[in-house]
Amino acid sequence: MELLQHNPQLSAYLAADEVVDHEHPLVRATATRLASRTHDAYSYAKAAFEYVRDEIPHSSDSGEPRVTWRASDVLALRTGICCAKAHALAALLRAEGIPAAFCYQRLTEEGADPALHGLIALKLPGAHAWARQDPRGNVPPGVDAQFSLGTERLAWPVRTEFDEVDYPVLFDKPHPGVVAALRAAPDRPSLWPIYPTEL
Repeated sequence: MELLQHNPQLSAYLAADEVVDHEHPLVRATATRLASRTHDAYSYAKAAFEYVRDEIPHSSDSGEPRVTWRASDVLALRTGICCAKAHALAALLRAEGIPAAFCYQRLTEEGADPALHGLIALKLPGAHAWARQDPRGNVPPGVDAQFSLGTERLAWPVRTEFDEVDYPVLFDKPHPGVVAALRAAPDRPSLWPIYPTEL
C-alpha cells in the first residue's frame, strides 16, 4: 500500500500541539533518557517504540478505566488506548527530530463492533519512505507487533472479508473525531459508544 502524506510539508510532522505536546518536561525527559541509551535515529526510534509498546499498557488489556489523550498524560499515567499510545510515541519521536505521522485502520470483531485503530508512521533521516508502526502492545497472546522499516509488523492485518480497512493517509495531526471522543469520555466504558468507527 502506498502511504500518502496529508500535508506536503515534512516539517508539519515535527510540530508540537496540545495533543502531541513534545515540549512538555516529562516528554522531553523521557526522550532524553531513551536517547542516552541509543546511538542513532534508528536505535532511538526502536527504543521509543518498544518503550510505548511494552511499558505503557493498553487500557483495555490492563482494565484501566482512565482515558488519556495528551502524550504527556499517557506517559505520566502509563495508560491509553491505541490512539493515545500513538500520540505518546509520535511525541517521543518528534522530540528527537524524527517526523511522525498518524494513520489508522478500521478493525472489527469478526465484522461486528468496528472501531478506528491508531498507528504511527515515521520517516528516519535519509529514508525515502514512511514506515508504519503499531505501539498498541502485544496482548492478547498471538499479537506480535514489532519495529520494522521493511515488511510491516503490525498487531493485526486487515481482513477485507470483515469490512476492515487500511487507510493510506498519513496525518500530521491526530484525527479530530478520535481526540474529541477521548477528551469527552469520563472513563473507558463511556468512550466506546462515542468512539469513531471509520475515517
